[in-house]
Amino acid sequence: MKKLFVSLVLMASLFKARADEGMWLPMLLGQQVYNDMVKKGLKLTKEQLYSVNKASLKDAILIFGGGCTGEIVSNQGLIFTNHHCGYSAIAGASSVENNYLRDGFYAYNKDQEIKSTLTVQFLDRIVDVTAEVEAGLKGLSWADRTKKISQVYSSITDKVADKENGLAGRIYSMFKDNQYIMYVYKTYRDIRLVGAPPESVGKFGGDTDNWEWPRHTGDFSIFRVYATKDGKPADYSKENVPLKPKHFLPVSIKGIKDGDYAMIYGYPGGTNRYETSYGIKLKNDIENPSLVNLRDMRLKYMHEQMIKDPAIKLKLASDYAGIANYWKFFDGETKQLVKFKTYEQKQAYEANFAKWAASRPEYSNILADYEKNYATWTPYAKQRQYLREGIVGSPLAAFASSLMSLEAVMVKQGATSADVKKAADAADAQRKVFLAAEDRTSDEKIMAAVAMMYYNDIDKSQQPIGFYEKLRAGYGELNDEATYKKWAKDVFAKTLILDDARWASFIANPDANTLQADPAFDYAAGFVKNYNSKYSAMFTAFNAKNNELGRAYMKGIMEMNPEAVKKMYPDANFSMRVSYGNVKSYKPRDAVNYDYVTTSKGILEKYIPGDYEYDLPAKQIELLKKKDFGQYIDKSRNDLVIGFITTNDITGGNSGSPVIDANGNLIGLAFDGNYEALSHKIAFDKDLNRTINVDVRYVLWCIDKLGGAKNIIDELKLVR
Repeated sequence: MKKLFVSLVLMASLFKARADEGMWLPMLLGQQVYNDMVKKGLKLTKEQLYSVNKASLKDAILIFGGGCTGEIVSNQGLIFTNHHCGYSAIAGASSVENNYLRDGFYAYNKDQEIKSTLTVQFLDRIVDVTAEVEAGLKGLSWADRTKKISQVYSSITDKVADKENGLAGRIYSMFKDNQYIMYVYKTYRDIRLVGAPPESVGKFGGDTDNWEWPRHTGDFSIFRVYATKDGKPADYSKENVPLKPKHFLPVSIKGIKDGDYAMIYGYPGGTNRYETSYGIKLKNDIENPSLVNLRDMRLKYMHEQMIKDPAIKLKLASDYAGIANYWKFFDGETKQLVKFKTYEQKQAYEANFAKWAASRPEYSNILADYEKNYATWTPYAKQRQYLREGIVGSPLAAFASSLMSLEAVMVKQGATSADVKKAADAADAQRKVFLAAEDRTSDEKIMAAVAMMYYNDIDKSQQPIGFYEKLRAGYGELNDEATYKKWAKDVFAKTLILDDARWASFIANPDANTLQADPAFDYAAGFVKNYNSKYSAMFTAFNAKNNELGRAYMKGIMEMNPEAVKKMYPDANFSMRVSYGNVKSYKPRDAVNYDYVTTSKGILEKYIPGDYEYDLPAKQIELLKKKDFGQYIDKSRNDLVIGFITTNDITGGNSGSPVIDANGNLIGLAFDGNYEALSHKIAFDKDLNRTINVDVRYVLWCIDKLGGAKNIIDELKLVR
């Protein structure tokens, strides 16, 4: 009995939120969680955090674009978010002549604001629809549940859809399909660029400082949401007016202290805190190392070209930033998971679960079934990574593989000429997008390197039949880099995709034989078809079984220790969450103590004129040296605070999230995590986890002192 009690305690410690861990659903904050927030310093009521009937904090928080968070900071629909969240829109508004990405941009009146293709979504309400979903799936096998669930979702969301008012519902699975929550959103489509610092400010420190503390990055950008005069969503129009929000965040320039309460609202994209040891082993041994190696190669060849030509840098900037961000993340994640022995901890927890489940038939085989499922898929996991991150990591190969949809129409029995023309027109439109972003020099090197890496690293029995034999016959030995370089050069020279005249002729008279004979299509489609012919179905089956087991495992965990459920939270899935903690310094290793803030002194120490990552505008250096900080000065340090860290639990998707003080005021923007805790998608570290934030006083200083956009400052409600 004593051993069983110890086992239950261990299990509870795994699945119960500890310290500042937790991404909580704002509408379902339990009293225990809310009491803990108050204990840490919160001064707001539950209704001020989330309310359906009254304006609350949730009304100032929005989904920005496709994968970030933003917040409303004025009664005229002004949005703050991260620079890297607005990056594509800033780059899209830029040209070589008006390079807003490089030089920065501020609208000094609303007429100067720049149209974008962005959308934002406000949360209207949250509804628990578990009973409705389960009723629609009652009695079905897992396979049949999977087939029917989208239909059940639609039957529920259709009831709340209101196109005129931009309302639509989205159902999220919580606790691995043990609960279903519908979020109803209102989408606005007229979003305009208002301001952004120079890229040297917004990305100061570049890839070297990414995921690192101390940090001195001015990671912010500013947009505005517009609506019709009666407040309804609408496409861009000069007749639209700034949105009058239900709530906006006052901006505090009072400053922060170590230990101050900090709360973050936002849309964390994804975690897997309830992952098994089998999943961690696959990630550590195969998935992450493969991804890191392939992205490392792609970044190398892109960077070579970007530093040579500002136009190429502008063209590749957004893709490069996205690739680099998670290259470093997955490298660090593996190192931290190994360092903290997460795999071994999960094994111990699973052993305890097995003891509890042994006498319960519905749970007794779960872990054995997990083991079989991973054993079946693991031999093929590397091939999948090499296809996704390698073969179609070449932009030309990625576009060429997309033409398989055109090929399918052309060879389909009974397809009409109208069907073929529609598919060809779509391919032609996609090609224009591809060419606008294509850099041939770096892409050719990527294609050559990937083909060689695939040959060397992937089991020969899993490789496409005939490809490497033809390569050897036509270009040389397969262990020689020169072979792949000669081949890739030929592909780029001979493909019709990069030849305007031949492409136009092909699109005017689409022909399957012509497409199939093209060297770029033949290469890319060959690898994709090789995967699709066998391994895609295996991966789908692997995922389906994992999901089925995950639901049962999670249900068992909750049954085993009902008390722990009160302090459990569902994995992040890009639904609105709130996390809470404190501003806090930390000690990452022996004899190292990190302060909770960084200041302009650190910027001047890092500054290197003309450097790719550490250059800054001359005006900024002059202002900082003169200590011209204005009302944004931190008097306790006689300096300008640049960034600060908190213990909040966040992940990707929280980029741009507001950091909010105990009274509901904005004090910063979250933009990163720290390297020492990059295992956070799988395991939260209560001692080392930190969220890195840009201090709102630095944001305002950049807008006012560096950018001269006092009109933006005047629009805010400042708390002094």
